[in-house]
Amino acid sequence: MAAYPGKSAMMYLSTTGTGAVTNVLKISKWTLDNSTDKFETTGFLDPNKTYVQGLKDIKGTFSGFFEDTETKPYVAADSTDGCKIYLYPSSLIPSRYWAGPAWLDISIETPVDGAIAISGNFVANGAWIRT
Repeated sequence: MAAYPGKSAMMYLSTTGTGAVTNVLKISKWTLDNSTDKFETTGFLDPNKTYVQGLKDIKGTFSGFFEDTETKPYVAADSTDGCKIYLYPSSLIPSRYWAGPAWLDISIETPVDGAIAISGNFVANGAWIRT
């Protein structure tokens, strides 16, 4: 097993639910939360709390820097059928990624004392895969 530097990560995005994905420029961080719902099933005389597992609640975030030629995140956020997202932890292992349809929100921050930054969040809009 090898460890990989985060600097090799990539995020690919489509601007519609059926469009082709391409690399998003100037993204410097992404997160993916694969948490599942848990429902408590504790009964009388159980030695501890117990739970059953429900569905995955796939969601995540991304952030980076404003790039004046990069429009995909803004167009995808306006899409009426969502977008597709591919998240690669490292370009050194392109066969390993998470991908699926999503609803996307995007924000921009323009500080007087720093670089213009973008950030966004997404939630699943259908089934996701992990390779």
